[in-house]
Amino acid sequence: MTLSIDLVILFLCIGVTYPGVTGIFMDKLASKKLCADEECVYTISLARAEDDYNAPDCRFINIKKGQLIYVYSKLVKEREAGEFWAGSVYGEEYEDQMGTVGYFPSSLVSEQHVYQEANKTIPTTAIDFFCE
Repeated sequence: MTLSIDLVILFLCIGVTYPGVTGIFMDKLASKKLCADEECVYTISLARAEDDYNAPDCRFINIKKGQLIYVYSKLVKEREAGEFWAGSVYGEEYEDQMGTVGYFPSSLVSEQHVYQEANKTIPTTAIDFFCE
């Protein structure tokens, strides 16, 4: 009995001393993405949501009709999969969501302004679909 208590205390101490990154790697939505640069950090365009979208899981972001979204990458559609773009919402009324990057269906937005062409094809990695 004391051995099990000692083990529990040991695991608790290790967990407190070395807090690990918590999260989960989700299934990939595509194997390639289009970006404006090799690192996919520059904004491709500004889009406006034409309808509401409720994120089905942590890879996606919720968007509301009329909301502006900065687009950073566009997944290359594969087989029967939907076409998704990655971006973050913009606007003072959405301050609590600003900076959160996630995927959304491209069919629900219209591009308002293109800053740079998405002409770099980059392989996606597991981190592209990591959820905290």
